[in-house]
Amino acid sequence: MPATLLETPEAVVCSSLSARFAAVRAQTEHLCDPLATEDYVVQAMEDVSPTKWHLAHTTWFWETFVLAEYAEGYELHDARYPFLFNSYYVQAGERHCRAQRGYLSRPTVQEVFAYRHAVTEAMQDFLAGFDERQRPDVADVIEIGLHHEQQHQELMLTDLKYVFSVNPLRPVYRSRPPEESADPGPLAWVEQAPGVTPIGFEAPEAETTRERFHFDNEAPRHRVYLEPFALADRLVTAGEMMYFVEDGGYARPEFWLSEGWATAQEEGWTCPFYWEPPGVNSGTWEHFTLAGMRPIDPHEPVTHVSFYEADAFARWADLSGFASGARLASEAEWEAASRTVWNGTTADGTAPGSYVDRGRLHPAPAPEAGWVAGGDGAPAAPALRQMFGEVWQWTESAYRPFPGYRAAPGALGEYNGKFMSNKMVLRGGSVATPQSHIRPTYRNFFPLDATWQFTGIRLAKSL
Repeated sequence: MPATLLETPEAVVCSSLSARFAAVRAQTEHLCDPLATEDYVVQAMEDVSPTKWHLAHTTWFWETFVLAEYAEGYELHDARYPFLFNSYYVQAGERHCRAQRGYLSRPTVQEVFAYRHAVTEAMQDFLAGFDERQRPDVADVIEIGLHHEQQHQELMLTDLKYVFSVNPLRPVYRSRPPEESADPGPLAWVEQAPGVTPIGFEAPEAETTRERFHFDNEAPRHRVYLEPFALADRLVTAGEMMYFVEDGGYARPEFWLSEGWATAQEEGWTCPFYWEPPGVNSGTWEHFTLAGMRPIDPHEPVTHVSFYEADAFARWADLSGFASGARLASEAEWEAASRTVWNGTTADGTAPGSYVDRGRLHPAPAPEAGWVAGGDGAPAAPALRQMFGEVWQWTESAYRPFPGYRAAPGALGEYNGKFMSNKMVLRGGSVATPQSHIRPTYRNFFPLDATWQFTGIRLAKSL
């Protein structure tokens, strides 16, 4: 019997490549359990891909970069599929138009699952006799494939949320019982000392790909000097974002970057994405969630905001006196501060959060405030909360290469490097991110106007 939808995947605890491959592939299909056939094929906007395409594209990745390259005698499942299911890997061949993925009524959903199962079986046969210590180069490609599929698990959920949101029936993907939440309390500031700090991933001396894996954009490790700063101890809440809305924040250009103001005017933004003001059907503010339409909980983190909105909120927080000196953190500041909470209370030593493994699929209010004992008689200081696994946190840093960065050769070198333009860095993972996929050095990136991802706000300030 397959595992229940969104149970903690075996990939979190499995050590071998073959076991983790099986767990990741199974988890992708578990995410499809609530779907009807019609749900698999909808593409509601260009940035949103149909679930069927995600299932096929992640399969194409294994077939193209592992089986066709390294499995002796392997023949393509269908020679037409590489054109349909390549995404942006120019060196891997021609591609079907991204905006027209929803046109593909064929292959059918049943045929896509047959493709997945055939490639999964071929990969399992390949991995049965594979020793990663003898072929670390191939093992590294397999590890990239595992994390690539986890990225698409996250995209499947965020894309499905958008698809369901534009349906007037407002379908429920997975129900979530009502709950009472506690006020997380006022923002507190966690001060960080100045100095030179290393930023980026440094591979440990390890035999397994899992221990040494990172995306190429997380390296090389390099040194950064940080001036004294402080991070807010928790994320900005929906209730605090409501203050911004009610204070006319979306109608006051003094809070916005020029391009942000132009975008807000052009798109008609008056509140965060998925929010709906009180109307005929409801006397309260509501928003669309993967559990359907729900009243906005003022204590939970605000989500689905663009960089422009996050930056405007920070400027409003400063100028209104809500949080004097507020701004967004740089990614180096965020990474340096996050190290204090990464070795947290979870079984595998990662930080607590509402990752997709927990099945909540919606950001949780901040837990009770924690405190860190001061040294040498200093008073206790507030501890950072909600750093991982709730919402992706916008930083003020443009997505650019680290000093000394070089993209990997070949088609896999197109994975990150060629997107280092016109995007901003986000950190921390979200409720749609698998827990085993995230780490303090992980650099996500999106265009400044993107709102359909689980993106939120953590404030910082200079000291």
